[in-house]
Amino acid sequence: MAKTMSGQKIVTPSAESIAASATQAQGKGLPPVEKWNPPFCGDLDMRIARDGTWFYMGTPIGRAPLVRLFSTIIRKDGDDYFLVTPVEKVGITVDDAPFVAVDFNQRGDDLVFETNVGDFVTAGPDNPIRVVRDDTGEPSPYVLVRRNLEALIDRKSFYRLVDLGVTEPVDGVDWFGVRSGGMFFAIIPAAELP
Repeated sequence: MAKTMSGQKIVTPSAESIAASATQAQGKGLPPVEKWNPPFCGDLDMRIARDGTWFYMGTPIGRAPLVRLFSTIIRKDGDDYFLVTPVEKVGITVDDAPFVAVDFNQRGDDLVFETNVGDFVTAGPDNPIRVVRDDTGEPSPYVLVRRNLEALIDRKSFYRLVDLGVTEPVDGVDWFGVRSGGMFFAIIPAAELP
């Protein structure tokens, strides 16, 4: 902690200070981070790896309740990710998506995904599935979890999705994809199927 010339204390953000502020702000449901506009306090040495592992100062955060707490206060503004409390906003690094969909269940015609931090989301109009293919054609599937935050669908779950796939026309082209929440989510043009 340091003091400015006016004598005000400046608190250097840390995982502990963010966790304490987040705990105080917890209520029922997810905190309304999109409504909070605290001052930006700098970047925190926190990173979410592509596999969903959270790191602080290069070390994996092993306490699942702490990761869950942090996951409730993450916000994406533009292309940047932040942890936001009523009093602090700190930048963090996200390698791909902030969450990983580690499993799903089929409930009737719906696909209900579970994330690595315990969120459940039903794919549909408010939580679409999208698939991005890299230059080699390798797919990266995502499902929207909340606000503008997505979960990368893990490989085993994606293979299970493919097993449920159907072919449907979209704008005159046959696509292979899955249905959930009354919607069809295209994965790959049917003509490109092996």
